[in-house]
Amino acid sequence: MKYFYAFLMLGLFCKDLAAQDVPQQSYQLIKTRNEVQYKNYYLLTLFQQLPELRKMLSTDTAFNNIYKSKTAQVNEAVKTCKTDISCYAKALKFTDEEIAHIGNRLALLYTENNLLGDMVKNHLIPSGCYAMFAKEQHKTLLVKAWEQDANAVNYAIGVYVEGNKPNYPKIDSISFTLTDKTFVELTSANALLSLQGNNKLFFEPAMLFALEALELNERNDAADYEPMAKGVNLAAINQIKKTDWKKYPYSVILVPGAGPEEKEVALSAGGMIRCRLAALQYHKGMAPFIVVSGGRVHPYKTKFSEAYEMKKFLMETLQIPESAVIMEPHARHTTTNMRNCARLMFRYGMPIDKAGMVCTVKSQSYYITDILLERCKKELGYYPYKNGKRLSDTESEFYLNTTSLQIDFDEPLDP
Repeated sequence: MKYFYAFLMLGLFCKDLAAQDVPQQSYQLIKTRNEVQYKNYYLLTLFQQLPELRKMLSTDTAFNNIYKSKTAQVNEAVKTCKTDISCYAKALKFTDEEIAHIGNRLALLYTENNLLGDMVKNHLIPSGCYAMFAKEQHKTLLVKAWEQDANAVNYAIGVYVEGNKPNYPKIDSISFTLTDKTFVELTSANALLSLQGNNKLFFEPAMLFALEALELNERNDAADYEPMAKGVNLAAINQIKKTDWKKYPYSVILVPGAGPEEKEVALSAGGMIRCRLAALQYHKGMAPFIVVSGGRVHPYKTKFSEAYEMKKFLMETLQIPESAVIMEPHARHTTTNMRNCARLMFRYGMPIDKAGMVCTVKSQSYYITDILLERCKKELGYYPYKNGKRLSDTESEFYLNTTSLQIDFDEPLDP
């Protein structure tokens, strides 16, 4: 009998562990004033923002030596790089050897019950920001999260300092020419600034250099309308808390963005039609909320946000109440229309087992159900949603996948 109870207790213990190793809707992200930072580099943000952990890392001899070495490289670059943009970038980016060395040091310092172990259990896993590594041992998850953030920093520097091609060059490329004397001067000053203030952690010069490069290129899109929960989405969030979900077949009606190609046009004809299709379903009582999704995408460096303009159209022209409209103003592609909607459904406390409805024109609707999932797998590395039933030529069901919370390291405008 004692073996039966031992087996039973082991099963309960394993069940508890499994329950812990998944994202938690109750988890609140640790945020910084710079929204671009915590959205792109969440592990590095935790290193910075958790006081005891910051103290642990700042007093570690190995990490201090890395910081001193990086400081020397940057100071030398400021003195000698002159007009060579790649020289500044090389001084700030993490080398493969540095990434491996830091990963090994983190693994050596890690124990299940110290500050690093607590961070993995209480932040990395429940946040979902590194969901693709959730099945790894906790020490391995920490190392892979570090590698992801380091590569994300390098990617931003590569595109927005060195001029490397981003995933979508027509809409996300660098704003400067590399031979522009002004850009060289700005980059040199950026390198110098990365060492100023209270920036003593081993990763801070590189991270700050990357963040400032995004700012100089006017590429802080990831921060658009943040904090949304206290601003553009506050009325809807308050309504979510009062919603009786049993009254509705679906949790949300998702409207993917459709950007115009003319700079002076705020909302495309396609965007208007999609809003009207969604309003029709809303008035039928299909869902209590409409999610409008789309960032400042088309044309290149447009000032108009697809989500904002669609929200305005829904409210002003179609008389949909603000409390029923949720803005998702960051997606740059159909892949991230779906992913970001799934994220908001999770973060805003909607029932995760209840289907959402995608409402759009016929061609895009069938593209989403028939083709898009494999594109998501190719570009994001996972499936952010699961298809449900097709409802009509313009409507279909989808279910969120919590892996959608995974940060995308090579999309700094919408990670």
